[in-house]
Amino acid sequence: MAAPSHGLSVLYLGGTGTISASCVRRSAAAGMSVYVLNRGQNAKHRSLPESVTWLQADIGDPASVSKALGDLEFGAVANFVSYNAADAARAIELFHGRTRQYLHISTASLYRKPVLAWPIVESNLRQNPFVGYSRDKIAAEDELMRACVGTGFPVTIVRPSHTYDQATPPLPGDWTVIDRIARGAEVIVPGDGTSLWTLTHADDFAQGLVGLLGNPRAIGEAFHITSDDIYTWDQIYSIVGAALGVEPRIVHIPADDILAAAPDWFWSELILGDLSHSAIFDNAKIRRYVPDFAPRLTFHAAVRDMIRWRAEHAGQCRPAPAVDAIMDRLAGGHHAARKIFADLGAAAQAATPPASQLTAPADRAS
Repeated sequence: MAAPSHGLSVLYLGGTGTISASCVRRSAAAGMSVYVLNRGQNAKHRSLPESVTWLQADIGDPASVSKALGDLEFGAVANFVSYNAADAARAIELFHGRTRQYLHISTASLYRKPVLAWPIVESNLRQNPFVGYSRDKIAAEDELMRACVGTGFPVTIVRPSHTYDQATPPLPGDWTVIDRIARGAEVIVPGDGTSLWTLTHADDFAQGLVGLLGNPRAIGEAFHITSDDIYTWDQIYSIVGAALGVEPRIVHIPADDILAAAPDWFWSELILGDLSHSAIFDNAKIRRYVPDFAPRLTFHAAVRDMIRWRAEHAGQCRPAPAVDAIMDRLAGGHHAARKIFADLGAAAQAATPPASQLTAPADRAS
């Protein structure tokens, strides 16, 4: 039975997360018949249109998904909760013959690191030796593309980069970092803070994804969808500080030292294998397929909504004590290391002969 529809019928697996909620809203606004399947959770209480049809199941339990779907069929299915090859294989089994298009939400963190050339295009080598999440997403893409070539499974791969909304700040450490900036505690920035990073608002990402829904030319293709809103990491933290009315106390730490000192932190691996590298994307491909794709939300403007959301939802934005402790540990390690280096420098200066006894190198002699 085809889902009753006004226009395209689309099923979102997930549907309440940072990215997927914006896609649900845009799909509904475009007149599509929108279904959302998840476990009945909406942790950030993101608002969705009343026209959405809710289906409850655990995507990790194929039997519960099949029961929830019944004999529904869809013009498109967008899966935001598929993370590895096993997830992809289950999705192929569940949705082959049930949808005309299956959109797998992958990640732009899978491109080769270190980045050797900019801007990044979809054909860049997929190879990230630092981040297990990225390698699992590569395996999922491979599983889906084998099914596309072998059995005609109608997959479209979509790769978001660092995407945010008012309820999800795009900073390693989330609301704990915002809290630390607000109260004048030190915050950790990888490297020297000058690498370039692209931030994309979820509503702008949704422009691109919703534009791909139902497009038969997108079958078998991969797209990254980002804005052209690019900042250094120091700028990102300074923009947040300005919105809070304070100057952030930034501590610069090499990315490999962050992982060495905080292997228990979720973000450490991502910082080493993704966030510490400059990431600038060429979005020409998504613009060819979705001519109206035109990101409009810049972080320096959108951050005001984020700070306002924090004030209105204080209970959901409390700092995490464990993350606070990790940042204190990293800052403490940095200062201890700086003292060691300063002591080395002082010792070297004390042992250095007077300037009159120094001879310039031959290539520096005048």
